[in-house]
Amino acid sequence: MQPTVSIIIPCRNEANYIAKNIDSILSQDYQGDLEVLIVDGMSDDGTRDIVSAYSDDRVRLIDNEARFTPQALNLGVDNAKGEIFIILGGHAFLNVDFVSKNVAVLLNDASVGCSGGQIMNIYENKPGELISKAMSSAFGVGNATFRVGGKAGFVDTVAFGAYWKKIHYEIGGFDEDLVRNQDDEYNYKVTKAGYKIYFDPSIVSNYYVRGSVSKLYRQYYQYGYWKVYVNKKHKTITTIRQMVPLFFVLGLMGGILLSILFPFFWWLVLAGVSLYGLMAVASGLKAGASFIEGLKISRIFPVLHFSYGFGYLIGIVQFLLLNKKPSKRSKDSTRG
Repeated sequence: MQPTVSIIIPCRNEANYIAKNIDSILSQDYQGDLEVLIVDGMSDDGTRDIVSAYSDDRVRLIDNEARFTPQALNLGVDNAKGEIFIILGGHAFLNVDFVSKNVAVLLNDASVGCSGGQIMNIYENKPGELISKAMSSAFGVGNATFRVGGKAGFVDTVAFGAYWKKIHYEIGGFDEDLVRNQDDEYNYKVTKAGYKIYFDPSIVSNYYVRGSVSKLYRQYYQYGYWKVYVNKKHKTITTIRQMVPLFFVLGLMGGILLSILFPFFWWLVLAGVSLYGLMAVASGLKAGASFIEGLKISRIFPVLHFSYGFGYLIGIVQFLLLNKKPSKRSKDSTRG
């Protein structure tokens, strides 16, 4: 007897994507019972009408009046019938064996509290294509296996994870203070509670990436900013790779400042920037389908690194030095 699985989708204004999302779930090859919970942040673009057209005993629409993702996730788990739940973004859709392979991993090893796989980036325009390739590069996002791929094994986090529902209440659910990075923080609590997270590259989901550089900048700035708040709450740095963009920003800003006082440092700044540029170009050429495309991809890397690193720096100032809480503006900018 296969366990019942609940797929929880927090969303707001996803009219362009939600039908494909639901269709990919209802087409799964999983042999057990499966339900879809759309936890909607009071959409006003027709999303709710689309979901309502699917509504039956397998698809349910749940109101999320708070409109923030962690509240949506907690609502979803509280209303889930499944012994296992999977979180999924509104911009995503699944390969046909996504659920069955996740369940197989969880059933195979009692020490595994979460399983997940690789995200394949989907794009809708040329900027999106460049962003997609940059985000699939190890130079762009580090050793995040769920983005760049890798061998099956234990990891520190996955995206769109599958979890045993019983663990949710054991670790205290999703932190509703975190309008960003709530899934990373949740996975940290899973491992802190003694469970393992397993990555299987054959478990594949597909995700529509941002279609403009400005949207990408805002997204990664928020990731960096909120990561500091997570670190403060847990009084630890959850992963080492999160620090690299911060060092990049501090090195650049510190080098420029020292160069004003000591002209010799201009040479060090120039050498550092040149080395970074060469690495970015080499990585871009490796990721691109042509020389010109590779150069264009190389221009995305500084956006990823600087936005995350600068957001992290602002988070340090606000949360650690000034001991403030997230501003209303920072929450509203991530309302979804």
